[in-house]
Amino acid sequence: MPFRDREHAARELARRLRVCKGQNPLILAIPRGAVPMGKILADELDGELDVVLVRKLGAPANPEYAIGAVSEDGNTVLRPEVELEGISDAWVKEEEKRQIETLRKRRDLYTPERQPVNPHGRLVIVVDDGIATGATLKAALTVVRARRPRKLIAAMAVAPQTSLEAIRRLADEVVCLETPPHFFAVSQFFDDFRQVEDGEVVEILRAAAALTKR
Repeated sequence: MPFRDREHAARELARRLRVCKGQNPLILAIPRGAVPMGKILADELDGELDVVLVRKLGAPANPEYAIGAVSEDGNTVLRPEVELEGISDAWVKEEEKRQIETLRKRRDLYTPERQPVNPHGRLVIVVDDGIATGATLKAALTVVRARRPRKLIAAMAVAPQTSLEAIRRLADEVVCLETPPHFFAVSQFFDDFRQVEDGEVVEILRAAAALTKR
């Protein structure tokens, strides 16, 4: 296995991104799995931590199969195959509505006492533990780019080479630790790929916000 766990992957990413230290980078983690990784990056690079909220849009017959992703402000990225697969616009709209409602609840849970950190003019690192289709990360990068960061970096532990091609068009820089030729799922490249719960995300973000206020 390339990585023992998410901590191992995050420390490897921090080493690759050490040039960002001293530039007050804004680390935007994609919940839930990447939030513990984002904390390590923020600590190692002397940065600020927040989350960028996006949700996968599932296919009608298989909710785990991503046809795209949507951000909390309604920005949607669809895979080009959606039209060929015969998925109706009506289904997509209903799925968008469901996922946006989930994102609003998550924002209320994760950062109830503050607005999302503004990435305008900042060096921003959007981090995920890994990508398969890349739909969720593409939605995250699209919404962050619209807020005009000074530089936008996409960072992840593992991804198939085919998915990275689209990511490179959306970010100023892409840092991916592993691009294996045989890719089935992100979890196959971690010895420990435990599920991260909402309670852990809330605790990490609360501690990060308290640290920023000092």
